Amino acid sequence: MTSIISRVEALPVAPRWLFVRIETSDGIVGWGEASLEGYGDVVRVAVEQFAAYLIGKDPGVIEDHWQVLTKGQFYRGGAVLASAVSGVDQALWDIKGKRLGVPVHDLLGGAVRERIRAYGWVGGDDPSEVADQITAQLEVGLTAVKMNASGRMGRNGSVTELDGVVARVASARAVLGPDRDVAVDLHGRFSLATARRLAPMLEPLHPFFIEEPVVPENSHVIGRMVDATTVPIATGERLYSRQEFLPVLQAGIGIAQPDLSHAGGISEVRRIAALAETFDVTLAPHCPLGPLALAACLQVGFATPNYLIQEQSIGIHYNKGAEVLDYVLDTGPLKFVDGSFERLTGPGLGIEIDEQAVRQAASRWETWQNPIWRHDDGSVAEW
Repeated sequence: MTSIISRVEALPVAPRWLFVRIETSDGIVGWGEASLEGYGDVVRVAVEQFAAYLIGKDPGVIEDHWQVLTKGQFYRGGAVLASAVSGVDQALWDIKGKRLGVPVHDLLGGAVRERIRAYGWVGGDDPSEVADQITAQLEVGLTAVKMNASGRMGRNGSVTELDGVVARVASARAVLGPDRDVAVDLHGRFSLATARRLAPMLEPLHPFFIEEPVVPENSHVIGRMVDATTVPIATGERLYSRQEFLPVLQAGIGIAQPDLSHAGGISEVRRIAALAETFDVTLAPHCPLGPLALAACLQVGFATPNYLIQEQSIGIHYNKGAEVLDYVLDTGPLKFVDGSFERLTGPGLGIEIDEQAVRQAASRWETWQNPIWRHDDGSVAEW
């Protein structure tokens, strides 16, 4: 008898993640991650609606399912639906790999590299004491870090605010030296004018890249940021399709940062990577999320020529109540080796999920939302 999808579940777990579990009639279980921070409960409902279509279908026709889930209804797109599709897509690829006994990157054409460099987060939302935190990252073997440029940022960037950013990045550079890297995330908190003022001030410190200098809805002006600096500009964590990436690629960004849990999963990010390659742009996928999102990123990375580096959230300041490896039975595949992840060799996504731990965590789920920041005049500020 042909295997069919028999069960689809969305399981929210601490600290702010949503895991998708798909089971087939012959007992294969695939896992994916549909984490959309702050909207986990909403995405969960979307996955449950998708389940009504998926149950009874062949799990192997991944592309057809992707097409139906993204285009089958008149209203489409957006962060919620794209995240739900992402989790389902990852789980279906996991099933395919497990059925065939190979890692997903083998199904994407095979490995083009043996390891992927990783970076870690320092400084929190309102960065301070970055030197000590960077030292801790270096002690676990990482050779690159990323930090928020600032906390709440004024609309026009005061001298004090801009000098503070430069001082923190200088502190990071002093610890890292010339052979390791620091990326600077503006987090969409800066106006274009302020970001353009800041970038030349950072150039002597040689940031690895400057991330999200403007909010995604202002992607039409990001080319002006590219023209203002020699530092590579990175963006993409809040872009959800090839179509949304095309304008920023045309504007000249240096690094694309799709999120495997937001941008259509393995299927769509693979296509985004190919599109980016035609613009001589590398990939550094956004992933301050859980182990499934990380494993999915790595599977794409091992089969993608223009992959640069991988974000990961082990020890990140958001992880309260659980850590990345808490839901993994064998942590070995996600162990750092000389600041990198070694090629995953297990079937599917290449990691084993501790289902009992996931279900226990889901029973204790509490909705996570980011803080609301305000300017001194009481108006809403970018977080």
